[in-house]
Amino acid sequence: MKKRHLYPLLFATLFISAAMSLMVGDVTVGIYAALEWLGDRLGGSATEEGAFYKILFEQIRGPRIVLAAMTGFVLGLAGAVVQGLFRNPLAEPGLLGASNGAALGAVMVIYSGLATTLSFAVPLAAALMALLSVLILLALAGRGASSLRLILAGFAVSAFAGAGIALALNLSPNYFAALEIAFWLLGAVENRSWLHVALAAPGAVLGCLLMWRAARALDGLSLGEEVARSLGINMVRLRLQISIGLALAVGAVVSVTGVIGFVGLLAPHLIRPLTGALPSKTLLPAALLGAILLVLADSFVRAIPTPTELKLGVVTAFLGVPLLLALLTRPGASLLNEQ
Repeated sequence: MKKRHLYPLLFATLFISAAMSLMVGDVTVGIYAALEWLGDRLGGSATEEGAFYKILFEQIRGPRIVLAAMTGFVLGLAGAVVQGLFRNPLAEPGLLGASNGAALGAVMVIYSGLATTLSFAVPLAAALMALLSVLILLALAGRGASSLRLILAGFAVSAFAGAGIALALNLSPNYFAALEIAFWLLGAVENRSWLHVALAAPGAVLGCLLMWRAARALDGLSLGEEVARSLGINMVRLRLQISIGLALAVGAVVSVTGVIGFVGLLAPHLIRPLTGALPSKTLLPAALLGAILLVLADSFVRAIPTPTELKLGVVTAFLGVPLLLALLTRPGASLLNEQ
């Protein structure tokens, strides 16, 4: 598929997915009612039914759809960037420890009780801890670290953060605090407001810009590190730029949604047959596909009638594993040999 056709298709799919998501939930809204609400909004009228839909669409479903799209965009972009950086198709955004670091920061705030007094304490602590974890990672790996050393340092940071989360659960002062931590770690966009979107947006935008600016350098890196250096690419600066961008973007969204897996791993693979293996042509399509996947997953969560709403991270894991197995076993296209 040509690039000029792919982008309109992805944007249109994202728009349609978001529009459909507005109508799905405990209160199912028909297309005519949605159009009537839109007409009321454009015409400035305020009927009683229109006031109900205004609250439903603009204050309840609107923020979670925007947040789901933003989170999917960040994870899809981060997945494509990390796979390009390490030239490893099995790499994913949590590889550098940002996701677990952000989760640890949030858990610490929930455990201490600050989350009940400061609404922005969890997002702020998660974003700062994600940035701190990446800075520790870079210090552990060293200035001239190879990709393998960076991966091993990332694994160490992730393992330490995971141990900290487990310790907080183990020492939780009461059952309800442990339950709140566990539910947050499952990942969700329910009960999120425009405040959460505003808290996540600055770090997400800045981090995505830093990762996007590395696109051309990743094209050179796809030919190997020695070739990249011969083209004038500063590998130390490239890794630092991507690491900070990843920490800011992933830390920002994880700080308000919890940990949501598989999107960053799968989105680049699903889009790559349409874009080719060149990183610069994969980044934005993978980000848009990630946004589509999470919006659809959130719609699925709200469409399934369950006593307790399913967590988004649980759904992406259940849907992601079969897709990953299908990609691994498809004939003549092993993931391990794609790049």
